[in-house]
Amino acid sequence: MENFTPWTLFVDAGIISLLMLVGKLIRVKIKLIQKLFIPPSLLAGFLGLILGPNGFDLIPLSAQMGTYAGILIAFIFGSLPLTSQKVKGEGAAVGSMWAYSQAGLLLQWALGGLLGLLVLNKFWPLSPGFGITMPSGYCGGHGTAAAIGQSFANLGYDEILTLAMTAATVGIVAAVIFGLVIVKWGTGKRHTAFLANYNELPHELRTGLLPLEKRESMGQSSTSSISIDSLTFNLVVVLAIALGGYGVSKLVSYFVSGFELPIFSCAFVIGLLVKRIFDHTRVSDYVCPQTVGHISGTFTDLLVAFGIASIKLSVVMEYIVPLSILLLVGLVLTLLYVIAMGRLLMKDCWFEKSIFTWGWFTGTMAMGIALLRVVDPKMRSRALDSYALAYLFIAPVEISLITFAPAVFCAGYGLLFSFICLAAGLSVLAVAYFKGWYAGKKQ
Repeated sequence: MENFTPWTLFVDAGIISLLMLVGKLIRVKIKLIQKLFIPPSLLAGFLGLILGPNGFDLIPLSAQMGTYAGILIAFIFGSLPLTSQKVKGEGAAVGSMWAYSQAGLLLQWALGGLLGLLVLNKFWPLSPGFGITMPSGYCGGHGTAAAIGQSFANLGYDEILTLAMTAATVGIVAAVIFGLVIVKWGTGKRHTAFLANYNELPHELRTGLLPLEKRESMGQSSTSSISIDSLTFNLVVVLAIALGGYGVSKLVSYFVSGFELPIFSCAFVIGLLVKRIFDHTRVSDYVCPQTVGHISGTFTDLLVAFGIASIKLSVVMEYIVPLSILLLVGLVLTLLYVIAMGRLLMKDCWFEKSIFTWGWFTGTMAMGIALLRVVDPKMRSRALDSYALAYLFIAPVEISLITFAPAVFCAGYGLLFSFICLAAGLSVLAVAYFKGWYAGKKQ
């Protein structure tokens, strides 16, 4: 086994950075990649997978790169509370978006759990949590896949990390490719409110390079560089929060032997506490949500690249048939839910809100926003405003699912967990009906 040193990290980070630059060059130069909207981080991950130790072993990426995911996800979750901004939204629009997103999230988790335990486990000897690799990779993306995988690894199921990362990779590719097919279909059927023709898409959306007149500031400088650079200040706040999450996790495991809270969950809670303290002490005036958002985006790009590059192809091939069934069924039913319930629940701009939801239900929030900008470049649908407010209520549920699902499934209560998710998802849709949030229903 290779010795891991700080220089190992240096080489890994340098190589993945070069691969991301190559990925960006590919996106700028190759028309097919532009048409598919494949992000450079995804291309870098594929290059790392093919050329790295899990592929042809032509580049010296270390065998330890799979461990970076657990660290990066702590940074990402720790930064989430600091990125929230005050947004306005109408009650019914926010309620519809909450019901639509919350029910979809719960039903996807229920589908994965039930399909894995009641169907796939009858034909293949699979781990208890096999089924929830689909929702953790789809709804959660590579971040949640890393979190779930690390938790299962601590419980003795190392293969879940690779399977969840594979699910997230399939999800993000499907989010883009099928998302663009849906957009083309929507424009043809005149379902789009702001885009009349798919071919009207601006050139910068395809290449990812913004012209001078369309460039925006990444954030505001809140500190003088003579004391500490503003970017440094925002970065160290995020790193300190993640460290606090690590400390809480280790403290709990010290006092409760055999029990360890996920570090990313603890980082999120510490982030909430820090945000509350900052709000009361006016420190929040000096923390820039846009800058923290870009810092989080940087960690997410690295997570995607390292996550894909660390996929163990031998594990994927071992489970290829049940995994393919799981992921395909998940995609089909997610698509049916997104389109059908979008039309039912959204009273205006249903297509724009549905394509956004498809993006984050199968890929990442970034993919949802990217697809939304394709059909609504000026953000007139206010989909993000409604989602931002709705997510305040969705986040605790999502964090709870990610935190407790591995332990629950490994303890043998996965079936009960899945049925609770199913009942909860249907209950949310029922609440939306009685609240009058469905399209065409008076309040």
